[in-house]
Amino acid sequence: MTSFPAHATAVRPRVLVVDAFDSFVDILRQYLMSAGADPVMVRSNALRLEDIPSSGADAILLGPGPGHPDDSGHVEIVRAFAGRLPLFGVCLGQQAIGRAYGAEVVPARRLMHGKASPIDHDGRGLFTGLPAGFSATRYHSLIVPESTVPDCLEVTARSADDGYVMGLRHRTLPVESVQFHPESFRTDHGMRMVSNFLEGVRLFSAVAAPARAAA
Repeated sequence: MTSFPAHATAVRPRVLVVDAFDSFVDILRQYLMSAGADPVMVRSNALRLEDIPSSGADAILLGPGPGHPDDSGHVEIVRAFAGRLPLFGVCLGQQAIGRAYGAEVVPARRLMHGKASPIDHDGRGLFTGLPAGFSATRYHSLIVPESTVPDCLEVTARSADDGYVMGLRHRTLPVESVQFHPESFRTDHGMRMVSNFLEGVRLFSAVAAPARAAA
């Protein structure tokens, strides 16, 4: 059983950061702290679904990492907690969200390792207040083909240089993702994206808490 520290304060949303063995996931944790969250990091292979409710998490960040999303444990988290807690997928996390709803994940035409691309986006959710065409850094060899994205998900961002899906959002649930790395020093406005995520978490909690109390 995974044990978690006590939740310090309701003012700082607790975000469970699921580490899929990525080298830079701690930077995401630091971004969350700087943006006003109480992040708790746990390795994906040490996390059991039944332990998540006792973690006190207000939201879950599905972190980046190597390998295929089907082998990460992320897909099961999406299926179990979408709609119960806000979810933010990064890189592998986006692929897992796609897979959880039936999208395919296939090799990209070429490996992206530290490549910066201009991003076209819809200006909503994670992208609220961000300029069109901002630069984001990509580290991935797999992608979610747009032709396989199910109706329950909408494409929120694309890479302007090669047209790949760079963002997904569930149409009715607080589930959103990016394929690029917001924590990279070469990604513009990464902190703003994290802050936008936390704003959504606070709004969800404000609605969900009274509903749970009345149940």
